[in-house]
This record gives sequence, structure tokens and C-alpha cells, in this order.
Amino acid sequence: MPPGAGPGTLPAIPRQRTVPSWAEPDPIDQLAARLDDFIAAAVHPDEIAALLESDGLSDDQIRERYGVRSSFALAEELYDRVERRYPEPDGPAHDPWRTGLLGCLLRGVVFALPGLGYVLGAPLLAGPKDGLGLPAGTIPLLAGALVGWTWNQGLSHRAYSWLSLGDRPAARRSLLLGAPAGALLGSLVALAAIGAATPGAVAFAAGQSCYLAAATALLVLGRERALLAALLPMAAGAVLAMIRPVPDAARAVLLLGSLIAVVILGLLEVVPGSTGPKGRGAVFDLRLPPRGRDKPPRARRRPTSSGPRLSISVPYALFGLGGGILVLYAALGGAPAAVALTLSMGPAEWLLHRFRSNSLAGLRSTSTSKDFWRTTAVTLIECLSAYLATLLALSLAISALWPHDPGVGGIRLAGLLLLGVVLWTGLLLQSFGAILSAAVICCVAALAQTLALATHVGSPHWVGLIVYGTAACVQAALVGGLLGRATAHR
Repeated sequence: MPPGAGPGTLPAIPRQRTVPSWAEPDPIDQLAARLDDFIAAAVHPDEIAALLESDGLSDDQIRERYGVRSSFALAEELYDRVERRYPEPDGPAHDPWRTGLLGCLLRGVVFALPGLGYVLGAPLLAGPKDGLGLPAGTIPLLAGALVGWTWNQGLSHRAYSWLSLGDRPAARRSLLLGAPAGALLGSLVALAAIGAATPGAVAFAAGQSCYLAAATALLVLGRERALLAALLPMAAGAVLAMIRPVPDAARAVLLLGSLIAVVILGLLEVVPGSTGPKGRGAVFDLRLPPRGRDKPPRARRRPTSSGPRLSISVPYALFGLGGGILVLYAALGGAPAAVALTLSMGPAEWLLHRFRSNSLAGLRSTSTSKDFWRTTAVTLIECLSAYLATLLALSLAISALWPHDPGVGGIRLAGLLLLGVVLWTGLLLQSFGAILSAAVICCVAALAQTLALATHVGSPHWVGLIVYGTAACVQAALVGGLLGRATAHR
């Protein structure tokens, strides 16, 4: 009995020992330990909140058990307590932009071979020279070509849009309707620009329009090898014509034979019920754009009332127009420049794919936005330098082999390389969905060069150098600003 307690005093009840708060297990820590793997891999607290709600935890239960007001507050607390650990996928990471160099080079050859048709068709273009010093038959030919490039650039984007939705029959229908319309439009424009040209020149321009339409369908649907086979007889005849004289009748047969073969192949691909190999994805050509910033399409189909809007293909058509005019001006300065640019489209496509592939690798290997920007900049410089080196080598080799051509050098060579920067960065912007910017820059540059030449302001070579240099700087700045952000590489 304690001292001082009397006989009637009740014994004292011992006070309950209080357990220090630091010794009590924290229920939030316990929950974090249980969900450790999931929380560590989460990229945002909302993912954790969704898991908590899927487990049936209400806000009342969360307040009672964990002392926080809601599932989102608990998710933020868990997200802060667990260190981020993003598990690497099993095996090599999926890279939708990896492509083979051989296939890209093949498409570059396919883009360039039609140019040999102008060697066989040269007698049809002969005639008195116009104010620009060009044979009379050149004007309707160029007018029809520009219409074809513009129309088929927009048409190919329309078809690619259907392919990205997994609706291959709709893509074929758009080509079946759009390709003949483009051929007719190009032929009518060539007829309207006949001037002093002969009917033979207009017929040649009409054949060119038909070829562009049919080739667009074949390339969009991945039939490059069939197109190459159809062009080989004409190409062989053109090479022979550069060595020895070829009768006009033989020239006509070779041109018509290849044209008819290409048109028939195109029709077989787009008529209802046709079955062919699946398209191989984006073709980086002035006429055939990639699918904007989308990755290669998945085979999916979703209900749609009218499909992709026609208006979204307009910037692609304008890019084809502006780029086509710039290339034509380069061709007027020398045929080897145009041939080199056309052949370079194959390596350009491969380098664009390589840039996108390396950008994805940069997203996985860098941890800060500054590191990613630095990695992307290095990749961009490497790919653009490789393209310019390829264009330089092609232009020098073709100039050395081209008969009666003064060759490229000095201002002409610098202008050609700057035009290469414009085209490659424009295609890069297009592949990331910034097609409107590329189209505006190319069209403004084409308009400026046209006005300068029409008003005889300065030498054509200096005008081209200034125009190409300005457009290249503007597009390079846009590329640097856009592609340095990780969100652009989704």
C-alpha cells in the first residue's frame, strides 16, 4: 500500500504507457511498401489514384485509415515517398522508325528514272526559244509538272490518312478518283500554256501528267519494285540515245510502252477488289509526304462518317508546289542539279528515319530536358551533314558525267546545298506535323525567287543563293525550336 494511504483508500490504477509515435507503423508507409513496384514505375500520381480507386477505396475509408482527405492526396503522398524506378522492357525497345537503307535507295532511283524520259522526248520539246532562253515546249511541260506535283502531294497525303486509319479500300478509292482528276488537270494546264509549242510537246506533257498520277498510286501502296520494272525499258532506251542516235519511232514506242505499263499497274492496284502488298509507310518525296507526326499506322479501323477532312491535305499540296518551283529553278541552272536532288531523296528518306529513331533512343537515355535537347541537336547536325555530303557527291559525280554541262561550282554549288537544307528540313518539319510552317516558307521563297527573276533583279544564281539561304536559316531555327522539346517526339 502506498505511503499515506488509509485502509479505505482504493489502490491506485497504474497509468497506461504511451507508445512513442515513432514506434507506430505508418499505414502510408505500409501501403507504399505493398505497392512499391507499381508506384516506382508511375509517371504521374494520377496513375496511383486510379489504382487506389480500382481497389475500392473510398475517400471516407482513406481519411479513416490514412488521415488524408482523398485518393488524389494519398496518391501524391505515395508518389513522393517512393523513388522512381522505370523498368527496362524485355528485349530491344520497339523502334517504329527503323528502316533499311537499300529500300530507301531503291525509291531514290525510282524517283530519278523518269527524268530519262526527257532524253527520249527531247525532239518533241524542240522549237524557238522563249524569253527565258528555253525551248517553246518547255513551258507546257513545266506547267503540267507543277500541277502534278501539287495535286499528287495532297492526294498522297489523303490516301496515307486513310491508311493510318486502317482503311485500305478507302485509300484505294481516293487514289482511283483523285489520280485521273490530277492527270486531267495537269493536261489541261499544259494545253492552256501551249504558246508557241507544238502539239507533240503538249502530248508529252499530258503523258507526264498521267505518269505522275499512276506513279503516285503505286508508291503510296508500296509498289516501288513494279514501278521500277515498268521504267527499265524506257531508261535503257534513254541511255542508248545518249550514246548513239535513236529513231523517233523507237523513242515514241519506248515512252508509250513504259507509260502504258505504269498506268495499267496503277489501275490494277486501285480498282475495287484488288489485293496487293501493304504499303511500306511514308515516302519522303516532294509528291509523296509522310503521315505528319503520326508513327507508322497500326491496323485499326474506327467508324467515321466522312473520313479525314480534305482541308488537312491542302498544306501538303502547297508544300509540293513551293518545293517543286524551287527545284525547277535549280534545274534551269543545270540539269545535273535537278538529277542530284532527285537521287538524293532516297538517302534523305533514310536519314529522316534515322533521325526519328535516334530521337526515340535519346528519350530513353536522357533524364533532363537539357540533355535531350543536346542529344537531339547532335543527331540533327549529323543527319543533315550526311545528307549534304551525299548531295555534294552526287552533284559532282553527275556533273562530271553529264555531256556539255559546265558543271556545278562556286555560287551554283552553294545554292544547291542551301536548297538541299531547305528541302530536308522541310521534310523533317513535315514528318513532325509542322507542315504548315514548311509550306509557307517554301511558297514564300518560291514567290520571292519568281518575282526577282521576273523583274531581272540581280543574277539568277545570286538570287537563288539569297532565297535558299534565307529559307534554310528560318527552317533550321524552326527545327531547333520544335524538335528540342520531348513532347514533339510522341
